[in-house]
Amino acid sequence: MKTRIIDLATIRQTAEHYYSSGDFYCSEAIVKTIRDVFCPGLPDEVIAMASGFPIGMGGAGCTCGAISGGIMVIGMLFGRTEKKDERVNKAMELSRELHDFFQRKHKTLCCRVLTQDVALGSPEQMRQCVTFTGEVAEEVARIIARELEF
Repeated sequence: MKTRIIDLATIRQTAEHYYSSGDFYCSEAIVKTIRDVFCPGLPDEVIAMASGFPIGMGGAGCTCGAISGGIMVIGMLFGRTEKKDERVNKAMELSRELHDFFQRKHKTLCCRVLTQDVALGSPEQMRQCVTFTGEVAEEVARIIARELEF
């Protein structure tokens, strides 16, 4: 068993800060935060891979970018790089867990539905999406810490 302590509140606050400060969008903030905590040796390009997912996949309003970023980091840590590697099953299981967590809490993963009552770019939308970003970063960190036995 590993003895490293993971501070979930700090992870949440860091991801929320990256988004609220305008440094990164939701998916990027989650990938950067989780990368920095769990695998800091990975290159910055992993953050760049998340740049197409904000505002429901490039602004299309589909799947919430926070969830997309969370699933990306689950794949980063538990996914496969070799053909037919069974690790894909763990990545899929944990991704579904994250999906179900968010679905239970917010009833949908659709960015367009989640933000239908707030104007894009408004302070209300910013607060809501900062909260989603923090929630997802914290839940992903909880899943990762549990799986890696931190």
